[in-house]
Amino acid sequence: MVATQKKTEQEITMPTMTATSVTGAALKRAIESRDAAALSSFYADDANLLVVDRNNPPSKPRIVRGRTAITTFFDDICSRAMTHEVNACVSEGNHLAFTQACAYPDGAKVLCRACAGERYYEPIV
Repeated sequence: MVATQKKTEQEITMPTMTATSVTGAALKRAIESRDAAALSSFYADDANLLVVDRNNPPSKPRIVRGRTAITTFFDDICSRAMTHEVNACVSEGNHLAFTQACAYPDGAKVLCRACAGERYYEPIV
């Protein structure tokens, strides 16, 4: 959902979430307040979070497996000195998609586009 490396230009994450308990408003609150505990609580114990960025191309995405690893991932992201703003969020059934703009104090910016839902995406790796 958010940057994995400082100053990454664009990232896409495709997690498996417990989407029935996640609303766009709840996701926006958790992201914008940098609440790692709330973000990781949206994920099932066996969830996968896929990250596509300049270091992890679509042909070889980074896969963060399980809620414990996802919690560590969000703890790192939320501890960084940066702001997060969810610009748009749409949902249908058990799926969410949203865009997020992030900014570092030095002016560097990151754009995140994310899709989430029950078994939303299964990579071939």
